[in-house]
Amino acid sequence: MPQAAAIISGIQKMVLYETRARYFLVGSNEAQTKHRVLKIDRTEPKDLVIIDDKHVYNQQEVRELLGRLDLGNRTKIGQKGSSGLSRAVTAFGIVGFVRFLEGYYIVLITKRRKMADIGGQSIYKIEDTTMIYIPNDSVRVTHPDEARYVRIFQNVDLSSNFYFSYSYDLSHSLQYNLTLLQRPYELWSSAASSGEEEVHTQSKQDSFDIFEDEGLPTQGELVYGLQNEPYYKYVWNGKLLERVKDIVHPDWLMYIIHGFCGQSKLLIYGRPVHITLIARRSSKFAGTRFLKRGANCEGDVANEVETEQIVHDASVMSFTAGSYSSYVQVRGSVPLYWSQDISTMMPKPPIRLDQADPYAHVAALHFDQMLQRFGSPIIILNLVKKREKRKHEKILSEELYPAVINLNQFLPPDHCIDYIAWDMARYTKSKLCNVLDRLSMIAENVTGVLRTNCVDCLDRTNTAQFMVGKCALAYQLYALGMIDKPKLQFDTDCVRLFEELYEDHGDTLSLQYGGSQLVHRVKTYRKIAPWTQHSKDIMQTLSRYYSNAFSDADRQDAINLFLQVYQPSETKPHLWELPTDFYLHQKSTMALPQDRRSYTLWWSKGILSYLPVAYDEVPCDDTMKKVDVKRVNRFDESIDIYTEFFKPYELTCFDDTFCVGMTNSARDFMPKTVGVDPSPFTVRKPEETGKSVLGNKSNKEETLLQRKTAASAPPPPSEEAISSTSEDDSEEDRDDEGSVSQRSTPIKLLTESGESSRAQEEIQQTVKEPYGLNLAEFPSEEDHCGLFFWLRVIHLKFVCLCIHRWNVPPSHRLSSLFFFYLREPVSCFPEDSVYAVCPPQVDRNSHDVFESHVMMGQGQVRALCREDTLMYREYVKNRYM
Repeated sequence: MPQAAAIISGIQKMVLYETRARYFLVGSNEAQTKHRVLKIDRTEPKDLVIIDDKHVYNQQEVRELLGRLDLGNRTKIGQKGSSGLSRAVTAFGIVGFVRFLEGYYIVLITKRRKMADIGGQSIYKIEDTTMIYIPNDSVRVTHPDEARYVRIFQNVDLSSNFYFSYSYDLSHSLQYNLTLLQRPYELWSSAASSGEEEVHTQSKQDSFDIFEDEGLPTQGELVYGLQNEPYYKYVWNGKLLERVKDIVHPDWLMYIIHGFCGQSKLLIYGRPVHITLIARRSSKFAGTRFLKRGANCEGDVANEVETEQIVHDASVMSFTAGSYSSYVQVRGSVPLYWSQDISTMMPKPPIRLDQADPYAHVAALHFDQMLQRFGSPIIILNLVKKREKRKHEKILSEELYPAVINLNQFLPPDHCIDYIAWDMARYTKSKLCNVLDRLSMIAENVTGVLRTNCVDCLDRTNTAQFMVGKCALAYQLYALGMIDKPKLQFDTDCVRLFEELYEDHGDTLSLQYGGSQLVHRVKTYRKIAPWTQHSKDIMQTLSRYYSNAFSDADRQDAINLFLQVYQPSETKPHLWELPTDFYLHQKSTMALPQDRRSYTLWWSKGILSYLPVAYDEVPCDDTMKKVDVKRVNRFDESIDIYTEFFKPYELTCFDDTFCVGMTNSARDFMPKTVGVDPSPFTVRKPEETGKSVLGNKSNKEETLLQRKTAASAPPPPSEEAISSTSEDDSEEDRDDEGSVSQRSTPIKLLTESGESSRAQEEIQQTVKEPYGLNLAEFPSEEDHCGLFFWLRVIHLKFVCLCIHRWNVPPSHRLSSLFFFYLREPVSCFPEDSVYAVCPPQVDRNSHDVFESHVMMGQGQVRALCREDTLMYREYVKNRYM
């Protein structure tokens, strides 16, 4: 069966050229071997006229084209003073086209920064943009309110947490993207043939020719390149590209998401495992904290964010050969018609139900969307308060629970919505209960997509999602074969790395919706937060109150304008003149519905028959229409992830690459002291972190110091020794920044002779226990065999991995060094890269080499033979002469 691969966008670099009559946008791939040209007319004052030149140019052809344009646009023939074609700006993508009251603007990405890579496919963050007015000044029709609309539009800071990718669909989950690649050949064949018929019936100007390459590849070289339609709920520039979507080639279209993206590297004895966190904020019913509550009439809820954590073995890059694991959680406001009145200027405005919904119509629309995207089961974790002196949050629980009961009575019992209500705030105040232990118990019993909510979906929700994510991370690492049981302890390098990732994720989402960072963090609920954290919490609370009271209205106007929920017109009131934006987000309230949805069969057609599988992932007619298929050669650069990732045509510095600069558990979290267990799953003291020891040093100093420290380590504590003290509520507060442990000064241990010798004796005593070898003594025959046993294990793992990945013929697999049939897969993946093997015997030559190496380490140099002398002479000759 021919393979399938995602198509890499053929336009990743752009140059905008300007003449008096036109803009010429020249786009090229990363290697700049293929170019496309977009012509934008500047003579129309209020209309957008774009011509897409369907021809693909090479570098020489595009230079000749620009030369002719330059010559043809000069004021006088033969004039050399002023060029007729000027270079305006260099960009990396088009955000979109927007018009207010005058002509159109084009928004371009001028700076980008790599944030993550998944399967060799890079994810970028927008760092800077530029907004260029298209019509020429000679035809411009000015309007007095145009400048104000431009300022409102630019209040949406595109350099703050907007992300895109040229090859990976960020609007969909990893499971969906990989499901597309694994659909059977018959479906792709039928889709390609139907696409071919459609191409012949449409004009070349208006359609995407899926067979635009000259000559189709043979069956053995055939690969199906896939270009999927994004999930527009999480796309933030969909409306800005809507005007040109059917005019230009798909490579010009680049969809961006808003939310959070972070990636960290977990090193497990040198084996890299990447942990990626992607948060997608919904563009439907989007807004700020008190101005967007509950749900709209289409089932879209406020502050809806889909958080996905992806764990994969980074030693194997490919999607087809690698091991990947993903878990998705959702947060969002309670799906009811409710709001809060902010006119009273109270810190907690009263909650009011705006509309009676006895048949849970809006909740049905919301959960119908979730069933279509995620399948079943769906679990609701409701964290709002149950007991209050005066009803506030309890109002929402009293409405949500009957709504879920009403919807469940029509669903099959196997696919009912699970409802878990837990008053997290009340448990936090109790000294007898541990909040995180309770959340861990809930997480262990969850199977499916978890939808978490409190009132704001910020502090409590982020802590709950962290605990569920921590539990899922343990199972993900267990499935990859990295740990022997699905359980992770607090105060390990792994959990600290994951906690930092989740706190950055929570702070970012809180700033976007609430106007401040998180007030209550994981350390707050563990009751180990330092005393300085209380003053920070007060400042964050004041910042959130100020933002909600004074700046949220302007931010809401900017979001409405950016998402084109409101489109300016001379016949309508201005955006700042509207008393409310209710009718902008509740469009169906202004018209009578033609076909009312059933109150009993409240799900969309076809969803129920495929449960528990999500309807969006089922290969049916509706979903196949959203995928464009292109037959390409397997060596074609449009699907060549290797060239896209490694860029062999560029000269790059290794220290500047993303994989070196990303957060690293060994460099940033493991203590840099002698005698530390390098395992990221070892419980450490709260002050024993790499950041507290080397927080003020540069990266080069950290690397140098890390290389100088010894690799010997004491044995990890037993399971009985690791008690629940790390989660104890009575534990004293510690200041992670100010406290430094005794083992946090490795250089001092080397300078003080007395302490240094004492420490060295202790290390030599403990090194015998984990490694079975004492370096202070001459190694015995037993030590030789023990250590070489493990060296051969590592070597055999590597050889077996090479055989498996590079498809070594069976006739070449048997040799005196290894046996192919001895490997046993450890993880849960069929194509594994982690194996348990039985090592072969160690020969005498290897014994001699190791014995010589140990003797030289003790200063006992053996007599040099003739071969050694010749080798050294050759080295000196090549090195110094």
